Amino acid sequence: MTEVAAIALDIGRKRIGVAGCDRLGLLASPIATIERQSFEQDVAALRAIAQERQATVLIAGLPLTMDGEDSAQTRHARKWAKRYATAIGLPFVLVDERLSSVEAEELLRSRGLQPSRDKGSIDRYAAAAILQRWLDEQRI
Repeated sequence: MTEVAAIALDIGRKRIGVAGCDRLGLLASPIATIERQSFEQDVAALRAIAQERQATVLIAGLPLTMDGEDSAQTRHARKWAKRYATAIGLPFVLVDERLSSVEAEELLRSRGLQPSRDKGSIDRYAAAAILQRWLDEQRI
């Protein structure tokens, strides 16, 4: 079995949720929430995570509308995913992230947590949902 070293981003205007996976590429896990500051500070934080995890690919959520169309948020995510991947020096893949935040909120509630009190948790878990989708697609 091939080793996988991927990190995933749920890119928002205020925060970036980050997730990683086990080396077998079976399970995605939330690992960090970066409060967006300057581009340089965001890249430094992302680069540190990518290096620590020896990432070879960056997966980024693409927030399409429910009809599968682009929106202002889709264009924002596409632009920032490309900028971050280029700055970190990793290839990137965009993954449909429709309903990933809903999945994240449901998972947090199932664990007895209140998502409304910690938006950063939603971002981390949404990134994990995005990465899990990509990992599952790789096994098909």
